[in-house]
Amino acid sequence: MEKLLISGCLLGYNCKYNGKNNYNPLVEELKRKYELVVICPEAEGGLTTPRNPSEIRGDKVFSNQGVDVTKEFLKGAEIAFNRCKERGCTKALLKEGSPSCGSSKIYDGSFTGVKIPGEGMTVRLLRKLNIEIYSENEIEKLL
Repeated sequence: MEKLLISGCLLGYNCKYNGKNNYNPLVEELKRKYELVVICPEAEGGLTTPRNPSEIRGDKVFSNQGVDVTKEFLKGAEIAFNRCKERGCTKALLKEGSPSCGSSKIYDGSFTGVKIPGEGMTVRLLRKLNIEIYSENEIEKLL
């Protein structure tokens, strides 16, 4: 069975910055086609749940309190990268807009809710491994 890296929040894990999740019922259909390999790069990188929201500015990630959390985001990205290599994942379904998992849009770093074209830290690294990245808006493509 093909392996798919997936954001834990999409499966209902309460690992979002606010302690909640982004459960998407369509992921249940994916379980029939893929072995799901769960990741939350932010939590696995050492950030707590809940945590202050973070946004990318350039090549750094800052919390809304001005704390540089780049190190934790990079550690989580590396864990995701290594998990893909170890488990043989060639595709990933990740949460759009996230500073880790966003694949086409991220928040602009101003904490005003403005989204801009861009990629999260984990997506940037996974693309170097040639992992096919999908957002929750593209689940149908995986089915």
